[in-house]
Amino acid sequence: MILALIVYVVVVLAVLYRGTGLAAGSVAIAAASLALALFTPGMWLVALPTLAIIVALNVPAVRRRVLSGPAYRLLRGSMPSLSSTEREALDAGTTWWEKELFSGAPDWRTFDGIDLPALRDEERAFLDNEVEELCGLINDWDVQERQDLSPETWQFLREKGFFGLIIPREFGGRDFSPYAQSRIMSKIASRSITAAVTAMVPNSLGPGELLVKYGTEEQRQRWLPGLADGTELPCFGLTGPEAGSDAGAVPDEGIVCRGMHEGEEVLGLSLTFSKRWITLAPVATVVGLAFQLRDPDGLLGNPDIVDYGITCALLPADHPGVEIGKRHDPGSPFMNGPIQGENVFIPVDWIIGGPEMAGKGWRMLIECLGAGRGVSLPALATAGGEMCYLTVGAFARIRRQFNLEVGKFEGVQEVTAQIAAGAYTLEAMRQLVTRGLQDGAPSVMTAMAKYHATERMRDIVNHGMDVVSGRAIQLGPRNFLAAVYRALPVAITVEGANILTRSLMIFGQGALRCHPYLFEEMLALQEEDEDAGLKRFEPLLLAHLGHVGRNLARLVWLSLTGAAFSTAPVGSSDFTRPWYRRINRFSAALASCADIALGILGGDLKRRELLSARLGDVHSELFIACSILKFYDAGARTAADRAHAHFAVQQSLLGAQQALLAFCANLPLPGLGSVLRTLCFPFGRAVRAPNDDQVRELGDLIMEPNPVRIALADYVYVSRDPEDAVGRVETTYEMLLEVENAWLAFERARRKGELEDMSLEGGLAEAARKGVIEESDVDRIREYNRRRYDCLLTDRFDELVGTASV
Repeated sequence: MILALIVYVVVVLAVLYRGTGLAAGSVAIAAASLALALFTPGMWLVALPTLAIIVALNVPAVRRRVLSGPAYRLLRGSMPSLSSTEREALDAGTTWWEKELFSGAPDWRTFDGIDLPALRDEERAFLDNEVEELCGLINDWDVQERQDLSPETWQFLREKGFFGLIIPREFGGRDFSPYAQSRIMSKIASRSITAAVTAMVPNSLGPGELLVKYGTEEQRQRWLPGLADGTELPCFGLTGPEAGSDAGAVPDEGIVCRGMHEGEEVLGLSLTFSKRWITLAPVATVVGLAFQLRDPDGLLGNPDIVDYGITCALLPADHPGVEIGKRHDPGSPFMNGPIQGENVFIPVDWIIGGPEMAGKGWRMLIECLGAGRGVSLPALATAGGEMCYLTVGAFARIRRQFNLEVGKFEGVQEVTAQIAAGAYTLEAMRQLVTRGLQDGAPSVMTAMAKYHATERMRDIVNHGMDVVSGRAIQLGPRNFLAAVYRALPVAITVEGANILTRSLMIFGQGALRCHPYLFEEMLALQEEDEDAGLKRFEPLLLAHLGHVGRNLARLVWLSLTGAAFSTAPVGSSDFTRPWYRRINRFSAALASCADIALGILGGDLKRRELLSARLGDVHSELFIACSILKFYDAGARTAADRAHAHFAVQQSLLGAQQALLAFCANLPLPGLGSVLRTLCFPFGRAVRAPNDDQVRELGDLIMEPNPVRIALADYVYVSRDPEDAVGRVETTYEMLLEVENAWLAFERARRKGELEDMSLEGGLAEAARKGVIEESDVDRIREYNRRRYDCLLTDRFDELVGTASV
């Protein structure tokens, strides 16, 4: 009896796992059910319900009466209607590898075909020349004191084309790839957050990108050459006092009317708007605006449409009625301020894309937000992480307490290991995300990138502050952490506050954009004609049920076997292959949990933000884990690379596991969470936290000139000026590497009382006479000791004058 039941279960699971068609699968399961009932007494209790389900699925009249019809009517009554704005937002952009991860069965052949991005010759030359020269020109303490870039820096940014990186060459721009843009912004950010933000805005959400993608030929010819050469400086007014992260709810309004422009009466818009927190507004020459467009008199030609929805327009900053107010103070001294206007008349042709694009603004913005979310802010975060790796690692080796480098204390290593793994993760994410942006505008992927990159930056920088301690909190030209620490709130808040991005966007958009059937099912439920909607809905429902069955079967098999027999990318290494197999298991768990949550909660899942956010975390961490493994396999695969990748991918999948467990523990249907947890983790947790040996290994590596440190240094600007904030630490660290053995031998001899003269000069001479150190080491140790002490000092200021001194 038990054997027959096992055979029956195996047949059912095999049919579901292989995704066998409805007819063939029904025949196989029906045969197994009949065999079970005929040869095992009492098993009609299993066979009859199974046969009833098979009939319900395969006989159209029965299916419509007992399954698809009731399901359609139930969901149609409970599902909130989609507004035109919501439909446009969901339909905007593209999907990429994140869709495969949501499917429950990632196609690793597709992943094998993804090559990480590389710089073109002209992009590499720009990084090595113009970007290096710009970084050398900037003194970030001077920027902090003047609360602005120097005039020379502004001029250099304009002359060298930093504001036209995304603009096509035919209009004078550089037309660089997303990866090149990210690398450029990272290097600038490693020198000055203010300079990076200033260069980011024209190259992310702003008039430039909107004009390139949607502008009329006349608009492009009018504006793009000036934007490319910096004679025009853009800003974009999206957010306001009552519409921040909920940008789709902007209250600003444009009314279609007739008015006077340049002495003629033309068709146009009367704009009333109040925008806040607009970067570059105080210095902008051209302003983009997002507003709600209304046409009460039908002047655009369609009397049936009054409310067109979000629309974008472009106008000169000095246009009559436009008021740019005083600067805000966002904590970092980049230009930021309000824009407002009341009854400002503009010609209808100033709508970006012309009158034909009236009401299309939300779709335009969703697709163009990818540059800010996927390129600019992650680039800033990556630079922050990599600079912390370099500077905190160096400082942890220079700074000694209790006759030991502070970086050797295990309590310190607990956080420096996090810094090391975090910086490695950020670089890996940057590479895969910008590769995805080459193929389109994946809105879900870029939301993941923005949220998780800036959150990891927050953790890394806070850990760095903890290690460097008092040296990091005293402001002044010596401080190498304060600027990025003060910029954290900006990165966390802009382009959609992180709380909203995590709670609503990643899973909310991810489920609808990445699920193979859900969005089409929702559209079917919105059909005005119920019969037509049901006809469209029924095949989708059957396919969806098959999808759920397949993923549940995969989940059972992968969980029971530890995914040991599942597929992995052909190009994966011996190290990465087992991790890819774990991703298969977590992908099946994500797909199954998401469908079950949608099934029991329906539209209410949108309001259950704690649950949806956890599913979004699983989805994101799987993408991040893939980026780490791809980055490792594409690199040198040294022992140091492996240590960093191991720690990083382990943490990422640990985060996915914790999110799944929390999701199961908080499902509102009693008992269901326990069942799901058992399906996902039948033998307990599948991933453990990095152990103490891994912590010590990364804690040591971050202080060493290891291959990862050398590689990360190539992505940022590292000054060699011993009077510079970063250069002081870096050059002292490099000197320590040269004299460390002799320095430690000298210090050891002094500590043990082997030297009678305790002064530095006398002690060095005595140590050389006694053979503790070489004569050639005396001057080097003397200089290193001076540099070491200088490296530990913080700035002091004259209270009245405000000039810094040691």
